[in-house]
Amino acid sequence: MRQRLVPLLPLSLALLLSACATQPQQQESARVTEEIQLNFEQLVAGMNDAAEEVQAQSDEPSEQQLRELADEQSYELPPLADSILERGFTLVGTPYRYGGKSIKTGFDCSGFVGYLFRKEAGIELPRSTREMISLDAPKIKRSELEPGDLVFFNNRGRGRVSHAGIYIGDDQFIHSSSSRSGGVRVDSLDDAYWRASFMQAKRVLALASVASDATSRN
Repeated sequence: MRQRLVPLLPLSLALLLSACATQPQQQESARVTEEIQLNFEQLVAGMNDAAEEVQAQSDEPSEQQLRELADEQSYELPPLADSILERGFTLVGTPYRYGGKSIKTGFDCSGFVGYLFRKEAGIELPRSTREMISLDAPKIKRSELEPGDLVFFNNRGRGRVSHAGIYIGDDQFIHSSSSRSGGVRVDSLDDAYWRASFMQAKRVLALASVASDATSRN
């Protein structure tokens, strides 16, 4: 019996050694596989995070878009424009007076504009047209004028700004023109003189508060 077992011993020993050698290899292989799988998952997660960040950045509006949006929202004030123009129409025929800024004294051009914006929109404008045109308000193309925008003129394209009025729509504006032309009146931007004298326009109502917290009307 012992002699029959002797030939089996080398074979058993060989199988045992083979098993002992194979088990660490399998363990090492499994460990490497786990590390590769973990690294791959981390790489995918990092790529997803980067993609989400890029998408979030692309969804954020640019500074220019924010400024344009602010401009659009800040000018949603038709009641103010309407009230300014309504009172302006009641003043048609008020005499022109250089330096004037009230109904009692009469108006010059900047005095008339300043009076309406102060009374109806609660906006205190500078006294002179030179200061008005320098206000930090959005510049408006003539083709994009809206009622309530300020329009500025010089003398047929010569010299600095010398006159201002308020756009009322349909290429017309209201202003205190001159003593010879009857003071406060409505004129057309298409008239030869005003067409040649037009300089620029500004949306000064954008400076007002969004709510109608205008100064109490007198």
